[in-house]
Parts: sequence; C-alpha cells; structure tokens
Amino acid sequence: MKIELREDEIPTIDQRGDYAIVAITKHGVELARRLHEKFSHADLYYMGKFARGDEADKHIQLFDGSVRLLFPALFPAYKGLIIIISLGAVVRMIAPLLRDKKTDPGIVVIDDKGENVISVLSGHLGGANELTLEVAAAIDARPIVTTASDVQKTIPVDLFGRRFGWVWDSAEKLTPVSASVVNEEHIAIVQESGETNWWMHDTPIPANIKSYPDIPSALAVRPDAALVVTHRLLAESEQAILRNGVVYRPKVIVLGVGCNRGTSAEEIEGVINETLAELQFSIKSVKALCTIELKKDEAGLLALIAKYGWEFICYSPEQLNSVPIEEPSETVHRFTGAYGVSEPAAKLYSQADKLVVTKKKSGNVTISVGLICFT
Repeated sequence: MKIELREDEIPTIDQRGDYAIVAITKHGVELARRLHEKFSHADLYYMGKFARGDEADKHIQLFDGSVRLLFPALFPAYKGLIIIISLGAVVRMIAPLLRDKKTDPGIVVIDDKGENVISVLSGHLGGANELTLEVAAAIDARPIVTTASDVQKTIPVDLFGRRFGWVWDSAEKLTPVSASVVNEEHIAIVQESGETNWWMHDTPIPANIKSYPDIPSALAVRPDAALVVTHRLLAESEQAILRNGVVYRPKVIVLGVGCNRGTSAEEIEGVINETLAELQFSIKSVKALCTIELKKDEAGLLALIAKYGWEFICYSPEQLNSVPIEEPSETVHRFTGAYGVSEPAAKLYSQADKLVVTKKKSGNVTISVGLICFT
C-alpha cells in the first residue's frame, strides 16, 4: 500500500495492529523492520524510496511526502506510536495534535542507531513507559523513562489498580495527589475491597505511604493525600477525604439477574440502579452480570452488556443447581430446569457463600447481588 501525503487531507491508512512504527531514514528503516518482526501487533510505515519489494507481503505501508502529514491519521488510530526520528523533530510534529493525556496515544522515540528508547508522551495512561521497556528489550537498547513515580518506585496515582480494571470516580484530584506521592508527603491508603497485590515494585512500600482500616481512621491522622479503594458510595461524613483524595472502584460487584422474556433494557437497568442505590454501591464497581443459558440471547440483557462493558456469564441449569440456595423455586424449575437463576448465578461467579442481596423481585426482573472477596 502506497500512501500519498498531502497538506489538504488526512491520509487513509490500513490500521490492523495496536501500535505503529514509523521511520524515515536508511538506518531507521533497517531498525524498524527488525522491530516489526518482533512486534506482530504493530503496523510499519516508512518512506517509499526505501522500498525492498516485500512490503505488500509483510503489510508494510510506504509513504511519499512529509512524514508530518502522516501523524494526523496515526494519532487517533493507534494506542502507541514508535517513532525512529529525532526527539526534537517528533515534538514539533506532534505538538498540534496533542489534546489530553487521557486520550493521546503513547509516544516512544528511538534514535537512529537504536541505542536509546525514550518515553515521550502519555507515559502512564497511554502506556508509553511500558512500551518503552518492551521496545528496548526487543532491540537491546537503553530505556529512558522520566516519570517521577516510575523513577522513585512509588505508586503511579493515575494507573493505580488499572491492571485489575480499577477505575477512578473523578480525575479532578489526580494531579495534586500525584504531586503529594512523588514529594513523599503523608499518603493514606484505605482499601475496603478489590485486589490486594497492587504493589508493583521489588522494594518495600515507601514509609510515607500508610494503610488505614477505614476512612475515619485516615481522616483522624490528617494525611496530605488519600487513595481510597472501595465499591461503596462515600457517606457525607467521609467526603472530607476527597479534599485531596482519589476514589478507585475495583470490579467486585456481581449481579445475578433473571427476567421474563422480552423485558426491556430500561426496566432491567432501572432495577439494577435502584438496588445499587439502596446498597449505596457504585455501578462502576460492577464486574459481571450472570444469568441462565436460556437468557444468552435476551435483547434487554445484551443491550446492558454493550452499554456498560460488563462480563456476561450464562450458566447451565446443572451448574445453577449445584449451588445451595436459600430460596429454591419449583416454579422456576418447571420452566427453566433450575431451582433458581439470580441467586445461584451470583454465588457461582462471586464464590461468596452469602450474598449482599439474596433475591429481590421487581416487576419482570429478579436480582441478586454478590461481592468478590480478595484475601
């Protein structure tokens, strides 16, 4: 594929991988081709004058014109860009495209001799720091990462728990809390739920980061900043922790759902929202919606899964019947072959002996709620 770069239009590219490798010099192309062989999830772009004749077979895309005109097409298409061009030139070319660290791709720059791999942009959220380490290992180069939390081996506030799927409630305090962490101020961690193996370094947790059993205990010592990991909505008396704090939502809530055929997504969603509000649980902490195999094509359930991105787990009647439940139903068994749907489904996935909500019937919907416990 040959790309003609023009000032008046964004070029059309054939994006297949998660990352793009870009080179514009003879030595850069040699390096890019070697790297491309090791990164099967990357697409390679280089100037047409360096064509070898095997580009079509290897899905290498050639371009003619200023490489600057290629970046408007690459920026929204890829998770990260690996660019074998001088750092200063890259900064000038991508500057007009920068929008927000939560959406900009990770940018990694390699020098023309392949000696240094530099994390340039979106080191954390865009994954450039991790990509830098992977690229450096692949070409036996020196990784250069300047993000303070990585250099100091402390908690990256904007990435805390992301490998587990945790999300924050609000990004408002990410920057000031990050500053408190890297400046070694007193940081309080309160964890009520979620994975506990979040420390990623081979060194001890810094002395300025201390764990507390609950929010009142943390507030009592007046920390400079706080990281709160919970599926709960904070009570009014706990809101003071957010003056310089970030709340993270671990994926620990399991919804067991049964419904009549043809129940709308709006009705099911209404019951879920009402139930979570009664429990004072955050919908951001929902991990999975579980039901019986008979409902695997239920339009209302599928619409909710598409909207929220939850896992959708469907169990056979035999699997559901293997779980002891508090409220078996002969009626449900007659129609489905299972003595219950929402209750055993929630228990199967959460592995909880006792549910937060055993079974609640509302209109056409039956819901059960379980919590995944990490020890």
